[in-house]
Amino acid sequence: MGSRRMEAIPGFGIDRVARAAGEDPEVLRLENLDTDVPPHPDALAATREAVGTDEANSWLPFRGKHGLRQAVAEQLEDRSGVEYDPMTQIVITCGEGDAMVDALFATTDPGEEVILTDPTYAGMINRVRIVGAVPRMVPLVADSGEWRLDLEALEAAAGPRTRALFVANPGMPTGHVFSAEEWDAAASLCRDRDIWLIHLAWMERILFDGREFRHPASLAGLADRVITVGSVSMEQRMIGWRIGWVAAPEAIADDVTRAHIYNGLTAGGVAQAGAVAALTAGAADLEAAVTEWEARRDEMLRQLEGLPVVPPAGGWSMLMDVESLGLKAPDLSGALIDQKVAATPMTAWGEKVAPRHVRFVYSKEPVERLARLGDRVRAALDSLR
Repeated sequence: MGSRRMEAIPGFGIDRVARAAGEDPEVLRLENLDTDVPPHPDALAATREAVGTDEANSWLPFRGKHGLRQAVAEQLEDRSGVEYDPMTQIVITCGEGDAMVDALFATTDPGEEVILTDPTYAGMINRVRIVGAVPRMVPLVADSGEWRLDLEALEAAAGPRTRALFVANPGMPTGHVFSAEEWDAAASLCRDRDIWLIHLAWMERILFDGREFRHPASLAGLADRVITVGSVSMEQRMIGWRIGWVAAPEAIADDVTRAHIYNGLTAGGVAQAGAVAALTAGAADLEAAVTEWEARRDEMLRQLEGLPVVPPAGGWSMLMDVESLGLKAPDLSGALIDQKVAATPMTAWGEKVAPRHVRFVYSKEPVERLARLGDRVRAALDSLR
């Protein structure tokens, strides 16, 4: 008999779509959060140079190499205005996944509740479950033509067992970016209810249309309540390096360190060297990548014009409301495969809102290939009517 803990934890669904797509080069690969925009050359060079060195081939230090912790602290101070001690407040992890689990272990006990948005990243929802906590979902609504958080539902979701508000900004899979009003409501909730704000910051500067960046640690009275989970996976395009981090007040960072020692233990030293180079490469590298992803988003919106797609304000993906067309998301996903489009149904990415949708990831395919999307999507829809 298996663990009851795992009974309520489904798979992503991405792998099933990827298997169905196979290796056909004509398929538009919009199912997985990958990108073909390469990392900075300095990151590649530093990774290669670290191979075979004693320093990179060590278990120590368990919190991560000092140079990487310093680079993370400097990025956080630049983005939030809050000074972080790299020795006591930064923990390097084996990717953003480990970092999320470590942060949740350090802030919740079994049976306590964590508030998330619906839709949100399934990896956030199910890591809450893995540590024994209970997800409480607050809907995102798109009545105004962009994703907005239901603030009344947010307030109502907080109860005596709530320990954290767990959000990604930009949101994934929606591309929702918190407005000033939404950040103020989140900050008030955390202050008034004495709860943590766990901020998944892996795409925080991937913003479109000139939108203003705001780090939650910069909000009044929130610096000591924010736990930032970051990585080089998205902004620096270093998915395969598996380097992440948690930044938190010192007492929580100590708990995160112990959680990580018995969870991931040590992030690879070779990959840490590459991450340092990426984080110190300068702003122009990320700006160029964001410009490319925004162009791809714009082409996606052109291709899907007239269909129930909500424009993302940032990030790598967007959603189409399939149920508003009288169809089911898994059925459309299957029909899209027949038209050489791989896209994932959001069945397990929320409670009521997410399952209505299919996700399209635009970070992997260039604009020239995305120009084929509209005809293929409409052909798939026609096949189901």
